Amino acid sequence: MPRSVNSVASRNRRKKILKQAKGYFGRRKNVYTVAKNAVEKGLQYAYRDRKNKKRNFRSLWIQRINAGARQYGMSYSQFMGKVKANDIELNRKVLADLAMNNPEAFKAIVDKVK
Repeated sequence: MPRSVNSVASRNRRKKILKQAKGYFGRRKNVYTVAKNAVEKGLQYAYRDRKNKKRNFRSLWIQRINAGARQYGMSYSQFMGKVKANDIELNRKVLADLAMNNPEAFKAIVDKVK
């Protein structure tokens, strides 16, 4: 009985990896064994950095709120403590956006919590 190899599936599997490696430099884009490693590593970085992106944005929002609060003589921790104590239900993303793009609204929040 002849050996059965599913070349259609094998080729499609390789094509899928090579398609994902499009834009890579050197042999990483056209040699399957090298491309497979590069794509796997890239997917690991993508998974990790989806988490890191959230961390980075939270850090950025905190810096913006801190800069906005310090203009009115208050530190970030004092400001956030008073925001929570006054039951203001605005998250850091919204507060940072107000501090940057709508300073008068941010000033109103600062005046309310002082």
